[in-house]
Amino acid sequence: MSTQAYEITPKDKNFIGWHLAVAIIALAIGSLFGPLQAFEHAGWDLYKYLNPLIKSYYQGLTLHGVLNALVWTTFFITGFLTFTVIYGFKRPLKYPTLNLIGFLLMVVGLVLAAIPILLNEATVLFTFYPPMKANWAFYVGLTLVVVGSWVEGWGFFYTYAAWRKENPGVRTPFIAFGSIITMLLWQIATIGIAVDMLTMLIPWSLGLLPGVDPQLSRTYFWFTGHPLVYFWLLPAYISWYAMLPKQVGGKMFSDSLARFAFWLFLILSVPLGFHHQYVDPGVPPAWKFIHAMLTFSVFFPSMLTAFTVVASLEYGARQNGGKGMFGWMRALPWSNPSVAAQLLAGLLFFFGGIGGLANASYNVNLVLHNTAFVPGHFHLTVGTGVTLTFIGISYWLIPYLTGKKLWQPKWAVAQAWLWFVGMIIFSNSMHILGLLGAPRRTPLNLAPYIPAEWNSRLFQVGIGGAILFVSGAIYLTVVAATFWSKQPATEKVEVPVAEALQDPALGPAWLDRWTPWVVATLALIVLAYGPMLFDLIKNIALTSPGFRVW
Repeated sequence: MSTQAYEITPKDKNFIGWHLAVAIIALAIGSLFGPLQAFEHAGWDLYKYLNPLIKSYYQGLTLHGVLNALVWTTFFITGFLTFTVIYGFKRPLKYPTLNLIGFLLMVVGLVLAAIPILLNEATVLFTFYPPMKANWAFYVGLTLVVVGSWVEGWGFFYTYAAWRKENPGVRTPFIAFGSIITMLLWQIATIGIAVDMLTMLIPWSLGLLPGVDPQLSRTYFWFTGHPLVYFWLLPAYISWYAMLPKQVGGKMFSDSLARFAFWLFLILSVPLGFHHQYVDPGVPPAWKFIHAMLTFSVFFPSMLTAFTVVASLEYGARQNGGKGMFGWMRALPWSNPSVAAQLLAGLLFFFGGIGGLANASYNVNLVLHNTAFVPGHFHLTVGTGVTLTFIGISYWLIPYLTGKKLWQPKWAVAQAWLWFVGMIIFSNSMHILGLLGAPRRTPLNLAPYIPAEWNSRLFQVGIGGAILFVSGAIYLTVVAATFWSKQPATEKVEVPVAEALQDPALGPAWLDRWTPWVVATLALIVLAYGPMLFDLIKNIALTSPGFRVW
């Protein structure tokens, strides 16, 4: 892996920065509504103070889900991958205008989708299950965001092709390699939601179709919905594998294992959507079982990741004097806000992964399905494993892009710990509430049937939400103060890209060949989804009219 320094041009820095700016603004607005929902659960209903701007709990929940789970992640990821592609290949984008067009499409789509949400014309949550029906602009806007991200991905592919032509036989630098796989996964995974939008939801919302087939639509959605999780996670893994080891003073433990894990994620991430549809009557049990087994299989590259990343961290800590079976952890640079945020994100993500296995188990899922356990789970994964890692990345990436010194690093460290503590309180309470039968997507404070054993846990949800709100406010303060600061960095910001313990060129050559892996990916998707989708499409019933339930 080449770690030779490379300076990204000011123009490209600005382009990456615009992605991060949109992402952080979305996080700021979306994160306001998360604590409001937590407060509602605790009995502190603050939504009434937002009337008539926000009409209901469900409108706030839609804003929270769309802005945090879709907009914050997609814009940050495309910006970060733009950085890793340029820096990894040590060359500018092949067709920068193409990537600019993609970014502008994403921004136009965001605005188009945001307008009906703010007007309470698209209060359908971020899963937007039909037959709940939103304004057409919501569906068209989200489609443009996806298409824009596709276009940016094409720009990455052209850049890779140009680099490969100039460097035949050279091993692909890992950070660029991981970025290309991430975007390829996204291009494949979003086929499901694209077909759903173009063949049903958009024509239906425009009045061109009399109804919709909810079962088929849900199947299309979860074709995309679960691999969306790995689109969120793989950029974090790029940092954990190849950047965090450098930040802790070590090296990447195994370049080969990292590449193998990324290939397995590409192959296994898509054909497992039916584990989200265990209670759907239109999916036969045999297909649910097949997807359950594939869901368990994707845990294997996650374990490879855990082993490799922890080994890299231990190596770095011991290089800096760390000793003992676990004592080496104290030698990690916890005072570095970027490191602290990513380490804490990884700790909580470990427990989120275990909760994912519980959700994937058929019998257990029947108990947990549509309970508070589920948002408790994904607030550990996307809400912490992904988001807190992205926050940690931004603590060095924003100074690098702006040339400014990070404002108050100690505040940034405190922000990471507050997120960690707040999420433990919030998520643990949500998990237990789910086991006690509390439903998700529901303003629990308005329910007349709350059992007494829920009360203390609902209060803790509110406490956790309050701590997370403070943490988010500190993050936004640090970012804004860094951006507006007139104090330049006292020393040049180093891009943390770690060397591997073994020269990547000595690893297996088949780990850098694309054709067999891509063919295997497409073949498994066809086998796992093809017969069922054929049957659903053959028996399509566009009979369900649209409903507005808010």
